Order: sequence, then C-alpha cells, then structure tokens
Amino acid sequence: MPLQHILLALLVTTIWGVNFVVIKVGLDGFPPLLFCALRFALAALPLIFLRGPMPAPFKKILLIGVLLGVIKFGLLFTSIKIGMPAGLSSLVLQSQVFFTILIAGVFLGERPKPRALIGLAIAAGGLLLIGLERPMGNSLIAFLMAIASALTWAFANIATKKSGATDMLRLISWVSLIPPLPLLALSYFIEGGPAISHAIINITWTGVGALLFIAFLATTLCFAIWSFLLQRYPAAVVTPFALTVPISGLLSAWIFLGEALDMDTVIACALVFVGLAVTVLPGRSGPKTASTTPQPVR
Repeated sequence: MPLQHILLALLVTTIWGVNFVVIKVGLDGFPPLLFCALRFALAALPLIFLRGPMPAPFKKILLIGVLLGVIKFGLLFTSIKIGMPAGLSSLVLQSQVFFTILIAGVFLGERPKPRALIGLAIAAGGLLLIGLERPMGNSLIAFLMAIASALTWAFANIATKKSGATDMLRLISWVSLIPPLPLLALSYFIEGGPAISHAIINITWTGVGALLFIAFLATTLCFAIWSFLLQRYPAAVVTPFALTVPISGLLSAWIFLGEALDMDTVIACALVFVGLAVTVLPGRSGPKTASTTPQPVR
C-alpha cells in the first residue's frame, strides 16, 4: 500500500476515534435510534448533487445499508446510551478487524500472510493492554451489543467489497438512504413518540454540531475512503488500520473530556502501531505479494 493510501486510512481512523467522543456528546440530547436515523438522513444529502445511476445493484446497496446503518450503528449507539463507556466502545468495536479477516478467508478466499498474522498478534496485545485499563461499565447487555455491532460491521465490510462499486462517494450516499426510515420506525416503537418530540423541540447547537460531524465527516467522507480502500486492497490489509481507532479515541477523550491517559496506555498504543506497521508495510526483501499489491477495480 503506497504512503498516500496509508495516510488516508489513518485519517479515517483518527476521525472515527474522535467520533466516539462526538457520539457520547450527541447522545446527551437524542435517543440513540433517532440520533442514528438523523445521521444517515443527512449523510444521504449529497445525492441531491450526484447524478447518474446507482453505483451497485439495489440488493447490494440494501444489504450494506441494513448491515451498516440499521444493525451496526443501531446496536452501537444503543450500547453507549445504556452504559458502555465510549473509550471501551472504541476498543471493542475493533474486534471487527479479526471478524473481517476470518469472514474474508471463508467467503473470499483471502488468506493473510504469516507476517500479517504476527503484526495482528502484536496489535491485539496492545489492545488487550488498553482494555485492561478501561472500566467495563455496568451493563453486560451493552457490552454484548458492542460485540454484535463489531461482527455486523465485519459482514458489512465484506458486502462492500463484493458490491462491485467504483464510485465510493456515490455508494455511501446511496447506502445512507436505506437506514433512516427503519431506524425512525424502531425509534418510535422502542424509544417512543414523546422522546422523539422532546429531542427535536429541545435540540441545541451542540447536538446540531454532533450530527453534522457524524453525518458528513464520520459517514460520508470516512466510509467513502474506507470503501475505496476495501475495493482496492484485500480486507486483511485495510481493516488492521481500524486497530488505531481506540488510540485516537483515547487521545480525544483526554483532550476534550479530560479523561486520564497514563504511561501504560501510551506504551500499549505504541504497541498497536508497531503491530500495524508489521502488518501493512512491505518487507525489505522479496517481491510484493498479491495481498499487498493494489488490485484493478472492475
């Protein structure tokens, strides 16, 4: 993977890490399912300006929209709302890396190289050290919902890779059309009409800012870049970058929320970066393998 694509992947994971702080702030003013519905309604707005046909068959867009928008984020937002700490959420969600590599091996025949497995093991050790420093929260259900969210994201990664789309901005904009109505219906029946009315009537500039950040940066921009990278490289090359999400999440929580950041956590974060470097950077000798060579988009 060339340097410019490595930097793009790190930009995405940095924004996604900060996004956990933004989600926590936004959920102070919105029920989680309503918040998620509004997020995707806004993220679909670029379709007003994007002309042309759908970027993939509708069935594939529908599948990605349900997996990514309705299930993955519905579970994640609800998990955080009912007690899952934001920092731990950013950590647990990255189990999607290992789920994605496993599923890609089963359904796409992608086999990670031994070097990549070693790098993943190093990064996993760093994540484990970070996790040992995080409070678990008081809800087992919230924790299990976060794990289910990670598993769903893994399936969404594979569905994105198999979509055949080449215009990723158009793809994520079309995908964003799918979640709002199902999420609004779930919000009405689970969270209730009064909760929805109260959130809309009492919306604040902080809530608006959180929505705009999550819709246009964390969704439109980041998932367009992420989908582009997934189409161009094997899942085992792209998804390990998500292991850095907890690092930017912890740093942003330290900067914006005043959460403690001790030396053990800093060392663990460095371990994650070492593991990522071993996984995605080419070796010093030997030709590049198919797993690290950009594949033509068809």
